[in-house]
Amino acid sequence: MNKTAAVVVTYNRKDILKKCIDSLLGQKNATCDIVLINNASTDGTEEMILNEYMMPEVKYFNTGANLGGAGGFEYGVGKAAELGYEYIWIMDDDTWPAPDALYHLFEADKKLDGKWGFLSSVAYWTDGNVCKANRPKKSLFTFAKDSELSKDIVKIKMGSFVSMLVKGEDVKNIGLPIGDYFIWTDDYEYCGRLSKKHPGYWVSESTVTHAMKNHTKANIASDDISRMNRYECLFRNDVHCYRQQGIMGWFYIWFKDLYMTLKVILKGNGNKKKRISTIWNGYRKGLKYRPKIKKIAGK
Repeated sequence: MNKTAAVVVTYNRKDILKKCIDSLLGQKNATCDIVLINNASTDGTEEMILNEYMMPEVKYFNTGANLGGAGGFEYGVGKAAELGYEYIWIMDDDTWPAPDALYHLFEADKKLDGKWGFLSSVAYWTDGNVCKANRPKKSLFTFAKDSELSKDIVKIKMGSFVSMLVKGEDVKNIGLPIGDYFIWTDDYEYCGRLSKKHPGYWVSESTVTHAMKNHTKANIASDDISRMNRYECLFRNDVHCYRQQGIMGWFYIWFKDLYMTLKVILKGNGNKKKRISTIWNGYRKGLKYRPKIKKIAGK
């Protein structure tokens, strides 16, 4: 068994998943096992895995239901910690790590003498630009810049689950990502817990391609109206996540929700009333939202 497990969550994207698995199995100078979480895909994903990837390095689990990305990560990180992995490398199924991505994360670990809460790779989109959806935050209101990639390691406040390395011992101490979030903000919330002892870092030499369909950030003003249930989760989760940051977290929530409301009014792609009600329904739900943080057995 390797000391590192890559936790990959998938749902109905077997062709993209295949490239992710092959990229992980092809890591050089630092190898990993794969804890593969299938959120009950219906596109032949399970058959592909059973036919092509039943090997000692791949630990396969079918959740039996679509738990969302957040639920899948809760499930997968929990499995990896229970199996005793020292390091857990978290990513989506449309993440394609460069052959030396994990190696450079461990080079950063050496430079930092192990004093880090989480390490994030630089996620590029398929056009070679830094992925808009995965640019890490340096503070509540500021993002890391391309110009900082000239540095080996950049201190950050929040990163995404598109290639994030965490320590198994930290997972056992602080608990799992919040599966009840279902989608969005689970990574930012987890960074808040992970960085209470040591900060997180963006590692410029560790790179992955995030092959998301569109090179955009989530935008309630322009997205399809059929996705409003997801956005209600986003605005609810944001309240829970950012209120942990104190008064500045509350200021961020109010600023963001008011800004997005104004954006819908000025640039909304139809159904403006529904979009605005989604923002503030999510906010109201977030005020009373108290999701349970699950712990590893025995902790």
